[in-house]
Amino acid sequence: MGSRYGGIKQIDGFGPNGETIMDYSLFDALRAGFNQVVFIVREEIKETVKEIFLPKLQGKAEVHFIVQSLDKYVPTEFQPVERKKPWGTTHAMLCGKEIIDGPFAVINADDFYGKEAFESLIHFFKTAPADHHAMVGYTLKNVMSAHGSVSRGVATPDADGFLKSMKEHTTILREGNKIISKWKEGDEELSENVQVSMNCWGFQPGAFDLTEKMFVEFVEKNRSNTSAEFYIALMVSELITRGLGKVHILPGGKTWFGVTYKEDKEEVSQKIKNLVTQGVYPSNLW
Repeated sequence: MGSRYGGIKQIDGFGPNGETIMDYSLFDALRAGFNQVVFIVREEIKETVKEIFLPKLQGKAEVHFIVQSLDKYVPTEFQPVERKKPWGTTHAMLCGKEIIDGPFAVINADDFYGKEAFESLIHFFKTAPADHHAMVGYTLKNVMSAHGSVSRGVATPDADGFLKSMKEHTTILREGNKIISKWKEGDEELSENVQVSMNCWGFQPGAFDLTEKMFVEFVEKNRSNTSAEFYIALMVSELITRGLGKVHILPGGKTWFGVTYKEDKEEVSQKIKNLVTQGVYPSNLW
């Protein structure tokens, strides 16, 4: 919802012809080999998102729009839902269950992931067993904001390189030459080279069953906590803990930038302009 940005950053223009960040993700996903697009939106912006993206994707992909309403997948005994804030990224992903029946990627609309991220996911899906999922890894020092704190899922790999655990850090910032995560209990210093999730995931459709069960558990536990959010990192950690599958950490996180704060916009626009100049993207995407 862009509370720190001060607007709907998902549909704000950043490219040379007013392209959104999501335009570049869609362009990269389609050229990598994805062929279906599912937009998870709020009711208030559904028509606007349709107007922006449907003409561009016509004939290029199968397109669906799903509203992430607060009562979706919430058991009747916990309704009506007394909150205004969405339930979080895992709930957004769960809303796609009614449409998606094959391997799929999940991304944020306001993050620029780079073409390598989508290429690595397509390559992974070609040989991955039904219970193997993936996270595109990014290096922490490359995904900070100069204008304030950021929220990141910090990954811990096991001895074989699979994801062992994922911990959501909601307040990470630079202090001098250190990267610090702020907690109520005190500060935690993080290595600048640790791998983090930028919410670029690859899941098999079997992940939906666990996601739905866990969301019901989350609602029961947090129904009176109107600020609680069900992050994908929480679901993935539980999937690993319960032994329901493995999560690969893919090396596709070469390029990332995003907008957390209004001050990030000019920098992001310049980076996109540079990529267009280098020929990575055409000046007119569609």
